[in-house]
Amino acid sequence: MKKYKRLLLMAGLVMLVFVLSACGTAPISESSTGIWDRYIVYYFAEAIKFLSVGGNTGIGIILFTLVIRVILLPLMHFQTKSMRKTQELQPQMKALQEKYASKDPETQRLFKEEQQRLYSEHGVNPYAGCLPLLVQMPIMMALYQSISRVPELKEGSFLWLNLASPDPYLILPILAAVFTFASSYLTSMSQIESNASLKIMNYVMPVMIFMMGLSLASGLSLYWVISNAFSVGQTLLLNNPFKIRAERAEKIKQQKELERALEKAKNPKKKRTKKR
Repeated sequence: MKKYKRLLLMAGLVMLVFVLSACGTAPISESSTGIWDRYIVYYFAEAIKFLSVGGNTGIGIILFTLVIRVILLPLMHFQTKSMRKTQELQPQMKALQEKYASKDPETQRLFKEEQQRLYSEHGVNPYAGCLPLLVQMPIMMALYQSISRVPELKEGSFLWLNLASPDPYLILPILAAVFTFASSYLTSMSQIESNASLKIMNYVMPVMIFMMGLSLASGLSLYWVISNAFSVGQTLLLNNPFKIRAERAEKIKQQKELERALEKAKNPKKKRTKKR
């Protein structure tokens, strides 16, 4: 049940971005008031305009996205390390679940204490996986409102796109969904055990991104494409699942060889008698 609660939480957070993104409609300018409009949305727009080489807003969004992703890189790296540590603790977590299998309050209290002690000893934060999503929420909201509420960006174009309108050829929503799936799938490949909620998220999130890309500004879809493509490259560089799987296989092989060696040492073979 907890797995599905986490799934619903993550989906709800993504939906909340777009509910809140639609709250403001008035044009944004230097004379705008309020912390959100004047100091966040306005300066996001100014940053995009500054990065818009040759006045091309699409290039500005791409460069702005890359800058944001580089700034968030330490946080994403922390998330990756935390998730990997959590996965490595799965065998010990299973042992605790078996030890405290009873559902009575006292047993469950002891289980939670042992679980927290295990996490603390290994420096693991089980909620770290949600942190990057929470950080990116205001960024996506501010980016969307910058594109839709700042006149210079609202009228911007890039290649075949009017950045304030949905992509008429659906190319960006499809690419955004593909890169979202690739990023989440590569991450799940490094998991020791892939639970049901993670498998569902691998498919639900790309579908949600695609469906929202059908109606929202193509500038936001462009952000998703670049951000998730960056995420794919980051995963392959910092948390390569193919390398992790190979290291795990080698570790298991070495452990089995050690166990066989210890077994031989305990039970030495009798010398065979020579056949006449």
